[in-house]
Amino acid sequence: MTIEQTPPPAGTAPAADETQKDCCATLQAELDTANAELAKLREDMLRERADLENQRRRVARDIDVARKFANERVLGDLLPVIDSLEAGLAQAGDDAGPLREGMELTLRQLLKVAADHGLAVVDPKGQPFNPEHHQAMSMVPGGETPDNHVVQVYQKGWLLNERLLRPALVVVAQSS
Repeated sequence: MTIEQTPPPAGTAPAADETQKDCCATLQAELDTANAELAKLREDMLRERADLENQRRRVARDIDVARKFANERVLGDLLPVIDSLEAGLAQAGDDAGPLREGMELTLRQLLKVAADHGLAVVDPKGQPFNPEHHQAMSMVPGGETPDNHVVQVYQKGWLLNERLLRPALVVVAQSS
């Protein structure tokens, strides 16, 4: 923004004209300085607003992750209970007694509650070995099982909201 200068009235001294020019130049310099400061303050304000928005998003994401995995310890502590119920049912065989029915019902309820909280089983029998979800306990000759595939599962693995909670303990087929 510039200040327009009007010609001096007739009969004024040249010194007054110089003083007016100096005054206009000083005002123009102050205006330019103020505009530059205003532009810097605007830029700083926009940067601060963006930083606050990024921080708000980060906090919201952290809260979401905390909610998803808040039950991790409790659900991890329940895994041996599930293992014990499954082992008890396997030992009971096919006897259709009230105790077996009660154990099956209890196991189904426990698995439903676990699934409702994001827990998923990793039972990889017959699948390719995945070191991110499986822990190989041993290797055996494959026979009819393809190389590097799971032959036997000692203990099921578990995922909590797609994050590994416990790896599956497996036996892997190797080439003969």
